[in-house]
Amino acid sequence: MTDKNFDVLIIGSGHAGGMAAKILTEKGARCLILNAGPVADVARDARRMPAYDLPYRGFKPPGRLEHVFQANEFNANVWVDEEEVPYTFDPATPYNWVRVRLFGGRSLFWSRQSFRLSDYEFKSKSHDGFGEDWPIGLADLAPYYSRVEEIFQVAGAMDGPPQMPDGNFIPVDDVWSESMDRFVKAAKPYGMAVCKQRRARGRDGLASSVNLLLPDAEKTGNLTSVANAVVREITVDKQTGLPNGCHFVDRLSRREMHVKARIVVLAAGTLESTRLLLNSKLGNSSGVMGHYLMDQVYGPGITCSVPEARNGRATKELMGGGAIVPRFRNIETKHDGFLRGYALNVTSSMGGLDAKNFAAYGAELEAKQKEYDGSAFYMSMMGEVLGRYENHVRIDEQKVDAWGIPVLRVETKYTDNEYRMAQDAVEVSSAVAKAAGFEVLAKNAIPNPPGYSIHEVGTCRMGDDPKTSVLNKWCQSHDHRNLFVVDGASFVSAGWQNPTMTILALSMRASEYLADEMGKANI
Repeated sequence: MTDKNFDVLIIGSGHAGGMAAKILTEKGARCLILNAGPVADVARDARRMPAYDLPYRGFKPPGRLEHVFQANEFNANVWVDEEEVPYTFDPATPYNWVRVRLFGGRSLFWSRQSFRLSDYEFKSKSHDGFGEDWPIGLADLAPYYSRVEEIFQVAGAMDGPPQMPDGNFIPVDDVWSESMDRFVKAAKPYGMAVCKQRRARGRDGLASSVNLLLPDAEKTGNLTSVANAVVREITVDKQTGLPNGCHFVDRLSRREMHVKARIVVLAAGTLESTRLLLNSKLGNSSGVMGHYLMDQVYGPGITCSVPEARNGRATKELMGGGAIVPRFRNIETKHDGFLRGYALNVTSSMGGLDAKNFAAYGAELEAKQKEYDGSAFYMSMMGEVLGRYENHVRIDEQKVDAWGIPVLRVETKYTDNEYRMAQDAVEVSSAVAKAAGFEVLAKNAIPNPPGYSIHEVGTCRMGDDPKTSVLNKWCQSHDHRNLFVVDGASFVSAGWQNPTMTILALSMRASEYLADEMGKANI
């Protein structure tokens, strides 16, 4: 395999890499895809064990997954081991970097919320004066969004306001429960549009690269895939100065190898792609690579109870269902406290309420939980984090991973803009809940640490000016015409939306452009 010359080297196999592989191989390009971890084989690798047979009784192995809130001892082998592949930060400003190196990456585990960005995001500077506009708008990406939604079978209703563009959806005809109807009515005075959720159904219970994208690429006969390939450095042709492949190490044998390719496509995930570029000392003539790291504010929200559903009176007509309230701040009028805005995930549930919602213990707590069972109503925020130059990553020259590759240091923190946004979300949510006749049991206005949303974007942003951006509007390096970055690193602003649909659409668009340029012999 290392003796072959490929048309395109794709690093990463998640949503971005899988889409690039699908498009490029279908256009006739001979592609090699490298993934840093193994192929998941549940039948081979998974087995049932009781907690008492595990060394840590099902809890996290200490030190290995400190920043992966989803992790426990039962699923620890799914996530990247922080002792094997560490990263550094100031303890005063922690960062949660959740990584998966299985073939398919985090596409195996995402929540499937599927939103388009709007021109409130693409043209955010034009709207409020902060940051930069993207070099593209919704009209440029809309055809690709539609094709992605078709592949991923996104289900939703055509009920979105301009800040949550409608798309190519499988129609949903869910009927609101009574508690949801009450919420919708109470939200109207606050200018809040309450919309049906939009989720990718995928196929056969999975909506990932490994079942929706890579099989199409494999059918062409143009794809070679290599698992357990940890890329160390992108290599450069000494005569042309252009990338010509990469050095990588086999994760298991530690054997060092090199592969050549005419074009390099990075799709390893926002921070891994940036780490590789920084370690390779490529594509940073602007000096902005690594800067403008963004994600979304998660954590703030409220927990409520619907009184009529207590004491065993919950019914499907009264309780159940969910909604998305798209951003409603700073749309038509300006909010004094912060720029941009947030969305609310709203859930009516017939499940039980956690003990932490009650100031009681023992028999009293047991009685409270029994009384309130089936009456839960939740609201949680997804808030936009502004793109700031000072929020950045760089190479930590003092620390390396298990293969001797220098790791990232992350320096980012939320500002008053994010904290005020979180406070507003909790205050508005509480007011709407009370207007709907719900009891507010718990409030939290403190955001989780940056990175917790697992929606990190930015650090290789696109733009028309090579002096202030890393990539052009096609996700192509300003410095190297045969280098592309097709994951979330290209984002100019984060928005409140789950970024997956946008990453997929950008990768599709960039890959078709790349294929056309190859056909014209421009690359």
